[in-house]
Amino acid sequence: MKEKVLVIIPTYNEKENIRRIIPAIHKNLPDADILVVDDHSPDGTARTVTDFNDPKVFLLERKGKLGLGTAYIAGFNWALDKSYEYMFEMDADFSHDPEDLPRLLETCKNGADVAIGSRYISGVNVVNWPLGRIMISVGASMYVRMITGLPVKDATAGFKCYRRTVLETISLDKIRSIGYAFQIEMKFLAWKHGFILREIPIIFKDRTVGSSKMSGGIFGEAVWGVIRMKWNSLFRKFEKANRKGQTEK
Repeated sequence: MKEKVLVIIPTYNEKENIRRIIPAIHKNLPDADILVVDDHSPDGTARTVTDFNDPKVFLLERKGKLGLGTAYIAGFNWALDKSYEYMFEMDADFSHDPEDLPRLLETCKNGADVAIGSRYISGVNVVNWPLGRIMISVGASMYVRMITGLPVKDATAGFKCYRRTVLETISLDKIRSIGYAFQIEMKFLAWKHGFILREIPIIFKDRTVGSSKMSGGIFGEAVWGVIRMKWNSLFRKFEKANRKGQTEK
């Protein structure tokens, strides 16, 4: 039986982007299903998804804007219940290029447990960001590595592919981060459990439609959340990764 693949996309007011990103994903990963987790977008994003009337496109509607991390956790739990083997995190705004999806999937199939679309593994590959935002992003990853020891160049990357076993091992109900710190916490926990994280270079392009969800509160959560993650890890025993049947290639 072919292993099932799911691309999870959290949305809030992404109507214009979602009607373009779904066909682009189908073009690059024809066998993949798509799950849109929408936080009751006032612009009608959910209706745009249902208008596709596509048996490979699913919608999970929530009652309000509950945060990026909880959206992904809801998507992961949905996917685990339906026996998907590979699960992607991906933004709707084309900052993550659908053409990179096959490379991320192949990276997981060839030995990685988490494949990370990295902006910084081969220089700084970011388009249309002001210098100040690039410096903050690069500095955040350096900060994460310094505090936690996580051996990842792009610690805040949100374009990833997970093998099922990673999400089964991590206690998703204990994830505390809501905003972009969620991306750091997931990588940190996967690493602490002994899973293999591998970065592949991507070119990150800032959105051209819609507005960014970044805020001061999200940034503050990330700063203090990293310290909390490291501190809590000192008093926790991590279950060894289950990599049965997997070989490093």
